[in-house]
Amino acid sequence: MAQVDKKVGLLRKSSSNKKPLKEKVVLMYDEIFTKEDPTKTNPRFWDELFLMKVNLEYLEAKLESLDGEELMKIKDNINSLFQHCIQALKAEHQIRVVNSLQTLCALIRGVHQKNKPTSGFDIINMLMGFDKAELRMKSLCLKLLLCLVTVTDNISQNTILEYVMINSIFEAILQILSHPPSRREHGYDAVVLLALLVNYRKYESVNPYIVKLSIVDDEGTLNGMGLVIARALFEYNTQYRDKEEENQTGFFSALTSMVGSMFIADADEKISVQTNEAILLALYEAVHLNRNFITVLAQSHPEMGLVTVPTTPLPTTPTTPLGTTPPSSDVISPVELPLDADVQTSNLLITFLKYSSIVMQDTKDEHRLNSGKLCLIILTCIAEDQYANAFLHDDNMNFRVNLHRMPMRHRKKAADKNIPCRPLVCAVLDLMVEFIVTHMMKEFPMDLYVRCIQIIHKLLCYQKKCRVRLHYTWRELWTAMINLLKFLMSYETVLLAKHNIFTLALMVVNLFNMFITYGDTFLPTPSSYDELYYEIIRMHQIFDNLYSMVLRLSTNAGQWKEPASKVTHALVNVRAIINHFNPKIESYAAVNHISQLSEEQVLEVVRSNYDTLTLKLQDGLDQYERYSEQHKEAAFFKELARSISINVRRNLAFSTLSQEILLKEFSTIS
Repeated sequence: MAQVDKKVGLLRKSSSNKKPLKEKVVLMYDEIFTKEDPTKTNPRFWDELFLMKVNLEYLEAKLESLDGEELMKIKDNINSLFQHCIQALKAEHQIRVVNSLQTLCALIRGVHQKNKPTSGFDIINMLMGFDKAELRMKSLCLKLLLCLVTVTDNISQNTILEYVMINSIFEAILQILSHPPSRREHGYDAVVLLALLVNYRKYESVNPYIVKLSIVDDEGTLNGMGLVIARALFEYNTQYRDKEEENQTGFFSALTSMVGSMFIADADEKISVQTNEAILLALYEAVHLNRNFITVLAQSHPEMGLVTVPTTPLPTTPTTPLGTTPPSSDVISPVELPLDADVQTSNLLITFLKYSSIVMQDTKDEHRLNSGKLCLIILTCIAEDQYANAFLHDDNMNFRVNLHRMPMRHRKKAADKNIPCRPLVCAVLDLMVEFIVTHMMKEFPMDLYVRCIQIIHKLLCYQKKCRVRLHYTWRELWTAMINLLKFLMSYETVLLAKHNIFTLALMVVNLFNMFITYGDTFLPTPSSYDELYYEIIRMHQIFDNLYSMVLRLSTNAGQWKEPASKVTHALVNVRAIINHFNPKIESYAAVNHISQLSEEQVLEVVRSNYDTLTLKLQDGLDQYERYSEQHKEAAFFKELARSISINVRRNLAFSTLSQEILLKEFSTIS
């Protein structure tokens, strides 16, 4: 008995000394990291490797443990691993496809980390060898290309992309976008990839993707790209609306009904849906580079009916930066672009305007500020385009556009059914007015205000040039601009510490000058012109105060002397109107023994005294400087591309995805 116990003890002792057995895939990785060719001992080595579940943790740790010199010693095996990964991507067996893709991503990231001090071409040599690079690059799939493109934060420093510049995949991307089944499955990745490739060294050299994108004229391809972008923006709008309704029917709704509307803003701040910089950048590049894409903005989809596809919410934590998560219901059947229930037809521009109305409401967060800025840049490009203006102002293209309006205590939410059908330019103007009204705060988004006023100015220039008499509630715009001037004066000291407020004030005053000088050519009726004068006279105190402020600063020898004096000169006609009509209104009141005149009585005085009013002709009111990305916005787009690259890479973290998810996602790869 004692002998048996002794034997058992010995067995236990020997088993406890044994090292844990390594799984077979780990042993195979170890073979790759030796100098010997693994196929010498096992001719079926590569076939067997991709049938085994990838151990990303071990593979990445192994790559991390080697320095650059050690990696170079096993370069042939690394080349072979890369080559066989590429070959396995074409395999019929989906397990092989998924395993090779996971392996490739770990391999690319691991090798890149080791080669940071060296050039990108060393990375190419390490992964595939210079001689075979061209052939193998053509085989990479979209997900892997996105991984490759975003391996550095600054994509312009990722010189491995020189091969993608020389060996273009542009036509392959277009093929995906023009073919409905592939577009539904892979369109999002294709559009994001294209947006990133267009931004590779775009200011330093000739980027072939910029050139090629600018001349695409195939209607099916451009419409396909538009559908992918619209789908992504639509999902964002839907998710935001759902979150908003959730808040309104929950705790905040009950609280608001109890104590009034003081908590509305707080409730609204809780609504946070991850915005999508990547898809917005793709829309910008298409609008900015390709004039043919402008037609896609207005492409209506009446045949799709009013079908809504349920969506899976994206991450909604307020701390998450602007993301590039693809639309969750990318495979849509039987329709590709669900329509909003409040319109009979929809288009990309309407979806974009609704998206803009949401992201532009909160500019306190840096990411949303950048998103709002990009929305305004896109609208700037649209407002400068002759064809875009033609359909924006077309009386035969009327839409009911339900923009998001920030909850405010002094106004009620307009019912959807009360929104009139109007030309699309009215929705653009509504969006600009909404922004002006809702962002007067100490953390003043000056840059966005300047862009906002510029868009309005460009639209007015088109209306003046083409004598378009738009039936719009212009008084809302005039009131918003006057209140903006009042705000600039009220916070003069605070704002001047950070901004040249006179640039913005001058732009606003010149918009009034545009209406005064040319309003008779584009305002809808003579009474609209009368109402303009009425608003100027009614709010004369604000213009008087503005004049006093700029006169004070223009007569002092300070830094604001010159910009303030420009506003002084620009106010000449506004002051002429006030000084001409005010005495006549006072005289009318005195003669008729009326203490306070009604609006109609003031308008009667205005109409009967136009003849004796003298105004100065001001030059250049209908001229503007055209948008230029390279000269003014290069820094913004470099930083934007960097932010998108980081987020794409984060969303492509294959180590966090199960094999089952990848198998489902790549089930269509042949």
